Amino acid sequence: MTAVHAARRVWAIVPAAGRGARFSPSESAAAPKQYAPLLGATVLEWSLRVLLAEPRVHTVVVVLAAQDARWPDVAARLNQSKLQTAVGGANRRDSVMNGLELLLTQAAPDDWILVHDAARPCLASTELRDLLAALNEPENADGAVLAAAIVDTVKRSLNNRVATVDRQGLWRALTPQVFAFRQLRRALQESVRAGIEVTDEAQAIEALGLRPALVQGSPFNIKVTRAEDLRVAERILKMTQGSAMRIGQGFDVHAFGAGDHVMLAGVRIAHSRGVVAHSDGDVVIHALCDALLGALGDGDIGRHFPDSDPRYRGVDSRVLLRAVALRVQAAGYRLANADITVLAEAPRVAAHRPAMAANLGADLGCEASLVSIKATTTERLGFIGRGEGLAAMASVLLTA
Repeated sequence: MTAVHAARRVWAIVPAAGRGARFSPSESAAAPKQYAPLLGATVLEWSLRVLLAEPRVHTVVVVLAAQDARWPDVAARLNQSKLQTAVGGANRRDSVMNGLELLLTQAAPDDWILVHDAARPCLASTELRDLLAALNEPENADGAVLAAAIVDTVKRSLNNRVATVDRQGLWRALTPQVFAFRQLRRALQESVRAGIEVTDEAQAIEALGLRPALVQGSPFNIKVTRAEDLRVAERILKMTQGSAMRIGQGFDVHAFGAGDHVMLAGVRIAHSRGVVAHSDGDVVIHALCDALLGALGDGDIGRHFPDSDPRYRGVDSRVLLRAVALRVQAAGYRLANADITVLAEAPRVAAHRPAMAANLGADLGCEASLVSIKATTTERLGFIGRGEGLAAMASVLLTA
């Protein structure tokens, strides 16, 4: 971390209270554009992902419409301590100002405030890094704006006739845009007092006589405005995400105890003993959950479903797997395949493999054929060989 960033923290505000009137009347009624589905998540989740992943961004304030019923599910999937929320205003400017008011007691006057559109899902991590790097230059004290140079010939409509505009020096403003807390707050307040309608934060900053730096952004950093933009965003994300792959592995073991059955992949299998466990002791699902969370770099099953929490006492492990599957989906990944090995002298699982694979496929939202389940013994060696317990190993491959 550079000295500039160490001294001046970076806070992000994402205004997400709009209704998306231009998106489509029918679609907007069902869900504003920031909540439109996009590659297994919402547009908003994609717009937040780079900000949340950037360690120099201290907190992300999402400014929401009053009584936003969709946000709690998104927040649960993101599960990020960096997130805070504020209630939006009548327009974008008011929403950003409400976000600033929330940070008034948290941020220093010279801290950097980064503002990003809730419906701009294709922001690249390299763009954000370039934008933040520009703040290290003393000449950029007025802030910085991501922008893309206009390369097309530009026309202006004059009484239904066209006139060519000189494109030299013309840029498309993108987001994020970043300014000092004190300057941005003053600029927005002044624009209200002057009755100036601003279309982005930089316009308000410029009205104070300040000149933010332009930082080259990507033309792929599009804003979803109309329904057809979703298809463009999907193609961009698939292209820029490429064939990203994540591999994870998991292991779980339980000792035998009192009982007359064991649960394996959600299938109740008769046995002379049960297992000692806080939940239902399903070693297959527990190993699989750990493999999936490991592939995401998102901790393990104990972190998300601790055995100290009474809510999970005796819980059906398929409930846990479905929750983990939602995290995989929210991160923009899908299961390519899973390979699971049960280690036990008994019970035998061969006859139950189709039902086990069907359960796991249903919970993961994939074909059962993508889930391989094998079983082996330890040739009577160790605690498994002595019939003291059973275990499972799982490996998964996730693709974007």
